[in-house]
Amino acid sequence: MTLTEKLKKWYEKNGRDLPWRVKGKAHQNPYEVWISEIMLQQTTVKTVLPYFERFLKRFPTIADLAEAPIEDVLLLWQGLGYYTRARKLHECARVVTQKYNGYFPADRKELMKLPGIGPYTSAAIASFGFNLPEAVVDGNVIRVLTRLNGWEDPVTTIADQINAFAEELTKASPCPADHASAIMDLGAGVCTPRSPLCPFCPFNQDCVAFKTGKTENIPNISKLKKEIKKGYVFFIENKQGQILIRKRTEKGLLSGLTEFPWNTDESFPFKAQWQITDKTVKHVFTHFDLTLTIVKTQVDSLPENCDGFFVFPAEFKNYPFSTLMQKVIKKMSGEKKKNTLLP
Repeated sequence: MTLTEKLKKWYEKNGRDLPWRVKGKAHQNPYEVWISEIMLQQTTVKTVLPYFERFLKRFPTIADLAEAPIEDVLLLWQGLGYYTRARKLHECARVVTQKYNGYFPADRKELMKLPGIGPYTSAAIASFGFNLPEAVVDGNVIRVLTRLNGWEDPVTTIADQINAFAEELTKASPCPADHASAIMDLGAGVCTPRSPLCPFCPFNQDCVAFKTGKTENIPNISKLKKEIKKGYVFFIENKQGQILIRKRTEKGLLSGLTEFPWNTDESFPFKAQWQITDKTVKHVFTHFDLTLTIVKTQVDSLPENCDGFFVFPAEFKNYPFSTLMQKVIKKMSGEKKKNTLLP
């Protein structure tokens, strides 16, 4: 039995049932495949599932998404992080609607021309949405293939080798969509990063890493050392009990989102009676870890050079705050019995 056949047999019995895949063929709606793939970038399946359902309920078609204000998209994306994905999603929906009459092209090269769609996502849409023989290679797949072959070299130096082997297996499958789903599921549930369940793997008789006891050392992935940052986040209240918020400019990591003023140099935005609290919020970004200390004050008016606008805390739900800012809101809600900052 070939590797592809072993994987197919395993998947028929153990494959996950997910709303963005259909066993035995392509998904009937590439739009849903695309939404799921963008959401799943840097995010777990468990986290994505409720977001996926809410998103499709609000935007059932790509035309609905294209016509919606970006603020609505960001609001539904709250909590998923990596908000550039949401902005690119909205931009891509408009391009597909205008250039392709609302239908994704069944061609990987054409897909890669669309905003926010790179080599991986284009392969995923082509495979899951059109059942085309395109190899879908993510971290799970890399782990399975490098262990299977016993490849101990750094992953970055053997990327072409990994992709070539992935393509070979994909082309040998009668259903590329199923094959892509199967090898991902194998990596997610059996060939896990730590303590893989090798006795239950369909490849255990073929796996070099298993036979040589090197599963914990493969794949060889070097991790970048993260930068540590700290700063202040400002909870500024006026006489009416409203809090100052602002819309982040269209540049940078959190562009387009609503936020409380904050910085990473622990300076104050203007002269006032600032109260540095003992409350902090921590957040992990891709390349750095951030800790912000909450600083409060009350003002009669704002200096001319201070941007933003005041809203009542009860209105926070109407604005797209990042996960970082939601942590600030949650932390400050503990003071609602002591002052009027939150309802």
